[in-house]
Amino acid sequence: MTYHPIIYDMLELDLFFFCVAGPAVIFAGVSKAGFGSGAAFAAASVLALVVPPELALGIMLPLLMLIDVSSLKPYWGKWHAQDARLLILGGLPGILAGILLYRVASADLLRLLIGVVSVAFVLWQLALATGVVRLAKSRMPDGAGLWFGAITGFTTFISHAGGPPAAFFLLSRGLNKTQFQATTVVVFWALNIVKFIPYAVLGMFTAQTFLANLLLAPFALLGTWLGVRAHVLVPERLFFGATYVLLLLTGGKLIWDGLT
Repeated sequence: MTYHPIIYDMLELDLFFFCVAGPAVIFAGVSKAGFGSGAAFAAASVLALVVPPELALGIMLPLLMLIDVSSLKPYWGKWHAQDARLLILGGLPGILAGILLYRVASADLLRLLIGVVSVAFVLWQLALATGVVRLAKSRMPDGAGLWFGAITGFTTFISHAGGPPAAFFLLSRGLNKTQFQATTVVVFWALNIVKFIPYAVLGMFTAQTFLANLLLAPFALLGTWLGVRAHVLVPERLFFGATYVLLLLTGGKLIWDGLT
């Protein structure tokens, strides 16, 4: 992939940027800290509407890592160790595949991929809700964890969207609500650390994204604090209903931009 410095000069840290990025980062914190991180990638989708997708991914990763660290304490030791280990080990080759794709992808292809993942997530959830697709009620074997871990690693690298495939596996394993949440926290804490070095090598961090991270860090911490409390207080149906609308709108726009 060819990088042009002029692209990175397009990141304007003005009032408009923070009006978009601030709520998006808070939303990511609420999703990751309270609802299994399944919809946290919506923040990257929203940012990709207003900045180049490489920058959207680069801005979000350190913030997601901050949310991960902030979420570890309330869920420490409550995860299912075996399931977490399977997803993390499977995620490593998935991240490698994401690196290989990113090296040859254009900005428009990245927009298209992020948009397709966003819309596909909503369509999948609607298919489950309406009974068009029915999940097997039997417990998935351990080997499936490695397979879904690979998908998780790939999608989290190209769009921070590893939550849905991870959830697909974990929901079949009979975890309670808090075990499920804690397992996603530790899985993405580990995978995001692994992603950091290739993101840096691929040029997705700049001085401007670093400054944006510093200014957006309070939004990430606020979102995390709200998420831990919303885990108990806010109905999941309400939270994800709003998420689906957001993802359809942003995903559709990114697909349009990527194609045109």
